Amino acid sequence: MKIIVSKEIETVCPPFVGACLEATVKNSAYCQPLWDEINAMGEHYRQTLTTESLKEISGIAATRKVYRACGKDPSRYRPAAEALIRRQLKGKDLYQIDTLVDLVNLASIAYGYSIGGFDADKFKGDTLTLGIGRAGEPYEGIGRGLINIDGLPVYRDAEGGVGTPTSDNERTKMSIDTTHLVVLINGYDGNEEQVKANAEYIQQLLKKYCESDGGQYFIYR
Repeated sequence: MKIIVSKEIETVCPPFVGACLEATVKNSAYCQPLWDEINAMGEHYRQTLTTESLKEISGIAATRKVYRACGKDPSRYRPAAEALIRRQLKGKDLYQIDTLVDLVNLASIAYGYSIGGFDADKFKGDTLTLGIGRAGEPYEGIGRGLINIDGLPVYRDAEGGVGTPTSDNERTKMSIDTTHLVVLINGYDGNEEQVKANAEYIQQLLKKYCESDGGQYFIYR
């Protein structure tokens, strides 16, 4: 995939750095060792964070700041990493979908970055452009129906929006049959080392749980 960061994103977030990881994978319906890791992470956060202090995690704080700069209320349209950790802090289990989705959720809560996970075979074209959502732009969030992405950072392929930090699109979502994975890590805090560490963490998870060699990733700005 080719990734283009638009001028409008550069304007609201000059330090933005992202990582794109592409891998061949084998999905499964459920993986208990993966869920052991997810539950352990949740227990760690319940001992160390509150619903207020989690907003201070670098990746979450930076994403919230960008939402405000784009004109979006981050408390109404929460970044995915924040929403997932908040759910754990409230003693609720994360939704169990399948191994790929669950794995991306773990990677997101581990580093505080909102991460998009996609079935790359569902993209239109070979280029994704990161811009800002427009009023009236059609977008169907996974499990959410039509959502208002006006003012949200959004990746678009040749057909339209595929991913925001709040929700990815139904059209390009991962499924049990996904074998060609693309993951996008959004470092609105500009911390390249943490973004790289997050990408390498995902590679390790893919090797352990998805019969993958971990694929390859590249950094983009």
